[in-house]
Amino acid sequence: MVGALESDQSFAMAEKFDILSDGFDPTAVAPEPLPLPVTNGTGADQEEENLKKTKVVNGGGEREMVLGRNVHTTSLAVTEPESNDEFTGDKEAYMASVLARYRKTLVERTKYHLGYPYNLDFDYGALGQLQHFSINNLGDPFIESNYGVHSRPFEVGVLDWFARLWEIERDDYWGYITNCGTEGNLHGILVGREVFPDGILYASSESHYSVFKAARMYRMECQKVDTLISGEIDCDDFRRKLLANKDKPAILNVNIGTTVKGAVDDLDLVIKTLEECGFSHDRFYIHCDGALFGLMMPFVKRAPKVTFNKPIGSVSVSGHKFVGCPMPCGVQITRMKHIKVLSNNVEYLASRDATIMGSRNGHAPLFLWYTLNRKGYKGFQKEVQKCLRNAHYLKDRLREAGISAMLNELSSTVVFERPKEEEFVRRWQLACQGDIAHVVVMPSVTVEKLDHFLKDLVEHRLVWYEDGSQPPCLVKDVGINNCICPAHK
Repeated sequence: MVGALESDQSFAMAEKFDILSDGFDPTAVAPEPLPLPVTNGTGADQEEENLKKTKVVNGGGEREMVLGRNVHTTSLAVTEPESNDEFTGDKEAYMASVLARYRKTLVERTKYHLGYPYNLDFDYGALGQLQHFSINNLGDPFIESNYGVHSRPFEVGVLDWFARLWEIERDDYWGYITNCGTEGNLHGILVGREVFPDGILYASSESHYSVFKAARMYRMECQKVDTLISGEIDCDDFRRKLLANKDKPAILNVNIGTTVKGAVDDLDLVIKTLEECGFSHDRFYIHCDGALFGLMMPFVKRAPKVTFNKPIGSVSVSGHKFVGCPMPCGVQITRMKHIKVLSNNVEYLASRDATIMGSRNGHAPLFLWYTLNRKGYKGFQKEVQKCLRNAHYLKDRLREAGISAMLNELSSTVVFERPKEEEFVRRWQLACQGDIAHVVVMPSVTVEKLDHFLKDLVEHRLVWYEDGSQPPCLVKDVGINNCICPAHK
């Protein structure tokens, strides 16, 4: 009787999780479905519903994205263990098969990753021995708290490395390892706001969305500055906006590589514009958003320097982008004299804190420390040169195929016409805006991968335009010298 009961329970468990299904392949790639279409409602709630919707325009038409609604496309349910799981092992077997299948999906999707600035070429197997510890760098990196399971020595070592890169003395800087690039921007702009409470935030229209998020969070007056066709800040428009607000200090976000076009703002020209408009160094604060190129530019010959020898207030970079890391992280460095306006004693921690977050990932410093030691300045220089070389290769091949393309001088972001088919965009995980898309050439992007992408794109374009329709004109996006649409060949 007991045996029969156990058999029934095992059958029920197997049926619930489909563990024993003959058709189940734990190594199969799980398809990633497109979002479900949004249906138009009727009645009194329609106006409110429309406020929650925003339209994304692409070459294949318009797709609606819904705001403020929890739309489930896929979900792996969390279920309660059965009473006899520890004996049958059915739940463990089920979870193992799900994870194996998920790993296969990650491997497959990594093959077609081109549109986002993440270096996927890393191996941190040596750090696996540390994953059993809850490492938390609570509070200030330079002041140890009562929580003893931390990685502060590694964190400070990483910060010192970046301080040398950006030319600021150890006693003159303060910084910490953030959870992502956005946190670096939030912190840098917060420091600027605390230094100049009545200051106006200036940022180019092509700045990362986190800059404008900071303005909303901190209730700051924000002036959006026009950009040149390259995506670089237009200092003539910047000058006009400065002169219209000469009575208030300026807090400026300078892009060391814009999100879409990879454009680098001219820091020297920005400083010159501020000075010519009558802003002395004690009336402006500059935060440099170097999420990707902040770590690449120091290794590009003849590139303008991002350095604390210039009157800047802070610099932030992402750790999971060019360096490569299994979790998002970043580095934020500012001047010690500025951080005093933010720092507070926290008795609970027996430390001080001037960070955005409370608990901070103590594993991230280990990953960054490990890679910086393995590669060093020379290793990063080689990878930067490889990225720039491959980016030029991609741009040239696109233009040879009759596809409009642009590559900024200091960038590895190749901008080109947006593919007409949404499924193609999703397959290659391309980032798009309006009529353009981009590929960010990272150390993990090989020439072979670019050739595969080019072949796929050219073959699909033959189908998309076989009806005689024409690719979009990109003059307004990439300029007349880079647009080779039928009207500008």
